[in-house]
Amino acid sequence: MPYMPFYYYYDPYYLVLVLPALIIAMIAQFKVQSTFKKYAQQMSLRGRTAAQITREILDNNGLFSVKVEQVRGNLTDHYDPKANVIRLSDSVHDSTSVASIGVAAHEAGHAVQHATGYTPIRLRNAVLPVANIGSHFAVPVIFLGLLFSFEPLVIAGIVLFSALVLFQVITLPVEFNASRRALVTLESSCMLDDTELRGAKKVLSAAAMTYVAATLVSAMQLLRLVLLSRGRNRRRD
Repeated sequence: MPYMPFYYYYDPYYLVLVLPALIIAMIAQFKVQSTFKKYAQQMSLRGRTAAQITREILDNNGLFSVKVEQVRGNLTDHYDPKANVIRLSDSVHDSTSVASIGVAAHEAGHAVQHATGYTPIRLRNAVLPVANIGSHFAVPVIFLGLLFSFEPLVIAGIVLFSALVLFQVITLPVEFNASRRALVTLESSCMLDDTELRGAKKVLSAAAMTYVAATLVSAMQLLRLVLLSRGRNRRRD
């Protein structure tokens, strides 16, 4: 989340727009953690670990060069396209739980997306450099512009923040598609039975809602910043 000065919180737009979105994001985060915890207790009858499932999915898609590694943390799982590696967290890598297998298959889905040139992935990568800049500098630039009544600086900051929001919007279909790929693969390859598959789907659906909530927070922040800018301009006029 971008750096926010102390005065960022003292305005009605924050209370009306951003705070409700933050509450929704907190609920979504709690939901994904509680859902994962629940299905982490349900072990797959086939007894295969998440790492083994990931390796099989990769090999079935011809991605023999993509490595599978263990990384510290809880739910820190991710696919790193630069290093060409899927990193599975301590709580997932060696687990045979339905939750862990669902998460691991999701990350394998990202690897397949990159290998096949999935269009939203390419769009997201194109926006990423500007989004990274926006995540760090957009809010300070906007408030400096407001502080010194320099409208071009405000506009520049809003553009940077818009790139961050656009990046998050593009991320949504990427995440949804990776989950869909994971569930289709787990079902078609009979890696999970029907009951286990429903559990994996609930875990991935809960995880997807955290991305939706994060996008909502950023969108409300952007709207707030635009309204603050317009309000300052009206007072100047």
